[in-house]
Amino acid sequence: MKLKNKVAIVTASAGAGIGQAAARMMAREGAHIVVADIHEGRSRAVAEAIANEYSVKTIGIKCDVADLNDVNHVVETTCSRFGRIDILFNNAGTNRPAKIAGMSDEIWNMVIDVSLKGTFYFCRAVLPVMQEQKKGRIVNITSVAGFRGLGGGHAHYAAAKAGVMAFTRCLAAEAAPYFITANSIAPSFIFNEFIPNIYPQDEIDRMLDEIPYPRKGTPEDIANTVLFLVSDEGEYVTGQTICVTGGSWMR
Repeated sequence: MKLKNKVAIVTASAGAGIGQAAARMMAREGAHIVVADIHEGRSRAVAEAIANEYSVKTIGIKCDVADLNDVNHVVETTCSRFGRIDILFNNAGTNRPAKIAGMSDEIWNMVIDVSLKGTFYFCRAVLPVMQEQKKGRIVNITSVAGFRGLGGGHAHYAAAKAGVMAFTRCLAAEAAPYFITANSIAPSFIFNEFIPNIYPQDEIDRMLDEIPYPRKGTPEDIANTVLFLVSDEGEYVTGQTICVTGGSWMR
């Protein structure tokens, strides 16, 4: 019960990957969970399942993180229901691989808006609440793509994720006087059942082959890192990007 009665907003947490794994892990530790996801029905279903399994309070709410009205609605609803926000886990991101010369404005904007602008929108929205509380934990998902040059049509994704790292460092500096920490997590390839809808199989095989650790990464590996950063044990860690890669990226 490391997070007993804490209130956590988790974006993109109604799917099969990192977001739901983190929401469940925080609920297991006693946190009340706001499942914010673009799929309204799935958000409510996952929130109900978490409430039943872990005996915590939950909200399932539709949210497109690139839509400012949706973001503000989630924050306002959370404050109205719980009276506070202790944890924000910005997990939402997207990628639509396309080579630079043929990349449309629509694809560029989609990836930047979800992966970078959505992170900014949520951080900006929760910051006044956390500042008034004089406490808060913010964790943003980035990627090792933000450190390395990638072929295969990932320029927009890498740019967005590098932006999340830089933004998080600036956020950490501004928020620290209020006992608010801000960190980012950079996974390497983490498989879930939705991945084949985004990447071709040869790209999936390439990313898996880069990982030297004898097992492949799971959403729970990232959720464990989130739990450390939002719990009391992680209080003095801020402004950092923690790589969780099974050795595929070392720095």
